[in-house]
Amino acid sequence: MNYNVYKYAFIVAFGGFVFGLDAALISGTVDFVSAEFNLGDIQKGLVVSAPGWGVLIALFFAGYFADHIGRKKTLQIIAALYIISALGSTFAPSYITLVTSRFLGGLAFTSLSLAAMYIGEIAPPEKRGQLVAMNQINIVVGLSAAYFINYFVLQLSHSENAWTTEWGFNTNTWRWMLGSEIPFVILWSILLFFIPKSPRWLLLKGKDVEARSVLDKLMPGADLDLVINEIKSSIALDSKKTSYKDQIKLLFDSKLKLALIIGFTFAIVQQTTGINAILFYAPTVFKQIGLGVDAAFSQAIWVGLVSVVFTVLALFMIDKIGRRKMTIGGLLWATISLGVCAYGFNQATYSITAEAISSIDGLDVSSLNSIVGTEFQDDVSFKKAIQETLGVGKAKIYEDSLLQIAGNLPGTLILFGIMSFIAAFQFSIGPIMWIIFSEIFPTKVRGIAIPACALVTSIVSVVIQQVFPWQLTNMGVRDIFLFYAITSAIGLVALYKLLPETKNKTIEEIEASLV
Repeated sequence: MNYNVYKYAFIVAFGGFVFGLDAALISGTVDFVSAEFNLGDIQKGLVVSAPGWGVLIALFFAGYFADHIGRKKTLQIIAALYIISALGSTFAPSYITLVTSRFLGGLAFTSLSLAAMYIGEIAPPEKRGQLVAMNQINIVVGLSAAYFINYFVLQLSHSENAWTTEWGFNTNTWRWMLGSEIPFVILWSILLFFIPKSPRWLLLKGKDVEARSVLDKLMPGADLDLVINEIKSSIALDSKKTSYKDQIKLLFDSKLKLALIIGFTFAIVQQTTGINAILFYAPTVFKQIGLGVDAAFSQAIWVGLVSVVFTVLALFMIDKIGRRKMTIGGLLWATISLGVCAYGFNQATYSITAEAISSIDGLDVSSLNSIVGTEFQDDVSFKKAIQETLGVGKAKIYEDSLLQIAGNLPGTLILFGIMSFIAAFQFSIGPIMWIIFSEIFPTKVRGIAIPACALVTSIVSVVIQQVFPWQLTNMGVRDIFLFYAITSAIGLVALYKLLPETKNKTIEEIEASLV
């Protein structure tokens, strides 16, 4: 076993940890930021989705920079952007500054596609699935760490110790949550100095001597002449080199049509399951079940733990079971789980009593007399009634507490459905998408193809994140989960028809099979 390959892959994939941390930390800050800057649904959605808008722009340039200055240097630039974004978000004096800083961080989200590209180019075929999946594992470990950090900071904000007050945990809770990312992004930027350049990129640039030196570290004892000749033949170094513009043209060539369709389909399907709405708004989602603030934050920790366990399980099974079987089985599992959530919320009713209201500190019981004893059939009508009686401002303050005392719904069943969906996603389409991206495209277009697919999945992701607060207000939780279940079922059918098996095949063999 060559530990150099694992070491370099881990360092690059650590960017996935930073991504997961950045993505999930915001979930705990939504209500605090909304209260501090008095945000509406669209503004709240923009705080969460701002990095997604940034990545839409960055992906147009990621492939260009990856091919012209190299995968390593591009990753180093990305790490620097993460540092600037983390600092700007933590100390943001205004809503605009916060959104701008998070938008800048979105430029760094291209680390995911570049990590898949880099790892796919240094990994041996029999280990490529595991090593590329390492990127997803780091993402979910980052997510899990973020939920732990958010819960820990929340508990510190409740503490009356002199040092917690002195350090501003109770007044700057969300800033401490976002600021926890800073040391990790600095660490990643340092580690990136210790990885080699991609041997495939070096050969693409005609740097054979340097490529041989890197391959010797990655594949000690191997017949390097044979390896180099195989790589050269696949990227056609002995013929005219493919320019960036030519790559775009080749991407839509009829020979790559099937690979492109598979890539774009997978990109859309992965996000239309609604995974990022649940991950990025985890405490908000759990509050809809009637959990209090602390309980909602603690349940988010379980989301992270389930994600880690099932992603690690996927890592060990991906090269045994195969990409196709795990994708199809996982999507079926996810669809059923989302359907269970929709069913659970469909059973919900909401009603309040004067006695229950009196337990809420600061709330005048008489202000809700008009709806006491009234049974509401869904969360949307209940929330609208609260707003009509209390006013929008007060309704925002007391909504979580009122949901907690008013909801009559199968909470255990819904929690099971959510955790089951998380498990299904992280065992299948979560890690497998990046593996598929790194496998189905030939080297000559990979620099544009992987970012193009990442662009598609980012567009869908940012829309999902942006509209979730609006959906919660206007559609309700039941219809949101029903929508995700239906789109997952459609994706299941599409990938069942399109997705081939790529297990244990070289990139060149996969390329030949898709022509």
